[in-house]
Amino acid sequence: QVQLVESGGGLVQAGGSLRLSCAGSGRTSLSGYAMGWFRPPPGKERGFVAAIRWTAGVTYYADSVKGRFTISRDIAKTTVSLQMNSLKPEDTAVYFCAAQFFTGGIPTTPESYNYWGQGTQVTVSS
Repeated sequence: QVQLVESGGGLVQAGGSLRLSCAGSGRTSLSGYAMGWFRPPPGKERGFVAAIRWTAGVTYYADSVKGRFTISRDIAKTTVSLQMNSLKPEDTAVYFCAAQFFTGGIPTTPESYNYWGQGTQVTVSS
């Protein structure tokens, strides 16, 4: 079992920055896991934002955030972060952290993840 707790959401003006964090617990190591961030588009299921392979640090991004968002992990703190720059009003959403043991590649669909945090609200004003 992996427990995930997000933090760092808030209200920011367009063009501003926020940094989200997701602290993992329940395991001494997340080796072999993929960690992802998701946000639900209006009226839809959770949409992929970014993901990282815990051990290798390989990252993958949705086209809509590429060049603006950066996902990273702190192995010692068992924490994954999402640095969000140049924020736009359309980035407004509840952001969820997810984790899953995954043997290959980087999963980008919410169905691929079994462990989820409670979500943190990000609001970008125009």
